[in-house]
Amino acid sequence: MPTSLKILIVEDETITAMDLSETLEEAGHKVTAIARDSQQALAAVKRNPPDLALIDIVLEGSTADGIATAKELLVHHQMPILYLTANSDPQTFQEAKATLPAAYVLKPYRANELVLQVELAYHFFQSTLTDPTDSSRSLFLPVKNGHEKIALDDVLYLIADRAYTNVYLIGKDIPYCISTNLSHLSQYFPASNFYRVSQSILINLHHLKRVEQNHLYMTTHTMPIQIPVANRKKLMQKLKVVKTK
Repeated sequence: MPTSLKILIVEDETITAMDLSETLEEAGHKVTAIARDSQQALAAVKRNPPDLALIDIVLEGSTADGIATAKELLVHHQMPILYLTANSDPQTFQEAKATLPAAYVLKPYRANELVLQVELAYHFFQSTLTDPTDSSRSLFLPVKNGHEKIALDDVLYLIADRAYTNVYLIGKDIPYCISTNLSHLSQYFPASNFYRVSQSILINLHHLKRVEQNHLYMTTHTMPIQIPVANRKKLMQKLKVVKTK
């Protein structure tokens, strides 16, 4: 049975809030409060700290939008944040991404998908309570309805795809598509091995085979990875490079 979680809903639309509450409680979770604005959300967190918060980005009549509300809540209580929004424009997504949310769910949402996102978000959050810098450990990725073990040394690179992250492994043609953003997922990959060559790409330096002006090639992976030319210099500083006269 999935863990029963205490969940705060921050949503200004009453019907949507009630639908969310019903979906979550049918899945075995407990809704601690439904807040319509940032002030109600903050009061709810102080009164009964939840395990997780589901926050709409657009909050009509609130002094702060959902992103600013999330920042304020995290000052008082650390927990995974899931954004729920009908707004998929790039600027909003980038602003939301800066707060390292566990998920970014677009309306209209599907009830079964939302429940899975909630459970995965909490699982990831609990995993951060262990030492994320231990490069010898394996990692369990959320795959379909379970979690699949991978060795960090087998990871070639990760590439962001909006609210998802594709994880490429040695000997696996099709990547794992993980329902969380790269900023959140990257914390599980030790900096001693992995390097972020751009906002959307994290590579395993142990498997870097060739560097060109604006492309990289990884071991066992024939397709080039495009990177900004400006980022190449910083990457080269991470490598032991033979310089000619």
